Amino acid sequence: MSKIDEAVSILASLGLPAAQRNERSALTLLALAKLGPDDAWANVQRPLLRIWDIMGFMRDVHGKDYAANSRETIRRQTIHQFEQARIVDRNPDDPDRPTNSGKTVYVLTEEAAEVLKTYGKRGFKKAIKEFVEQFGSLKIAYDRVRETHRIPLRLPDGSTVYLSPGEHNVLQVAIIEELGPRFAPGAEVLYVGDTAKKHVIFERDQLVRLGVPITEHDKLPDIVLYDAGKAWLFMIEAVTSHGPVSPKRHREIESFLRTCQAERVYVTAFLSIADFRRYAADIAWETEVWIAATPDHMIHFNGPKFLGPHDPQRAG
Repeated sequence: MSKIDEAVSILASLGLPAAQRNERSALTLLALAKLGPDDAWANVQRPLLRIWDIMGFMRDVHGKDYAANSRETIRRQTIHQFEQARIVDRNPDDPDRPTNSGKTVYVLTEEAAEVLKTYGKRGFKKAIKEFVEQFGSLKIAYDRVRETHRIPLRLPDGSTVYLSPGEHNVLQVAIIEELGPRFAPGAEVLYVGDTAKKHVIFERDQLVRLGVPITEHDKLPDIVLYDAGKAWLFMIEAVTSHGPVSPKRHREIESFLRTCQAERVYVTAFLSIADFRRYAADIAWETEVWIAATPDHMIHFNGPKFLGPHDPQRAG
């Protein structure tokens, strides 16, 4: 195992979240410990280092040359979490130094350094256990915060599921709770994606019965509703960061639904009119647009009728 791999393993044992169990964070830890590829963990040191010093060590000792603009990434996505996890202290030589000072330095805490020195020895597990008991697991703390801020989604059958926080899932909740009852009353919720998970609802058996290839459910839009009375599938994209039902997206979905017998209604959903304006030119003809800020209305992009399936050969 390389020194970088060992550092990643240590960070995982210390309870760092997945976003900090990577090469960047491992190299940062090695720089703070002043350890090269062949140095023993027992030789951990505690130099005072600026971010530039850390990056220089990565380059000169480990041959990893990060671009100058990576400085903020290292500070925000590694050092900040190291501070929260009590792996490093900031400005121990001058606690009153301004946060944005170019002289800001970081150093391994004494407790973290002692843990690192035991790696590969019999006392490592005990040292880790005592460190986590004293300072806690950052991963567990982050998970607890995310759990507190989860977004409730009340489904048509009265049950409730919870989505991870974020505006994308705020929009998805609005689609199920506001769009559905207005424009697809009684429709069954077959699929709902989630920004933190692959999906939060995935009615595999029903999708199979409708001829939807379950091996390609990653190609589904954000939400799929099914109106059994009309045999309509509502294919809904919730646009907050990714694109709308564009001509390209429409063709992609139609292609993998070639065995599906249900007719499709394509909807692009937005939180606000301002969001809609940003994407208006990219939306496919003969699809629908719904805006959560004005939930009683639907914008119809051309075609011979309002809100219904269309000949897929004509859309685009």
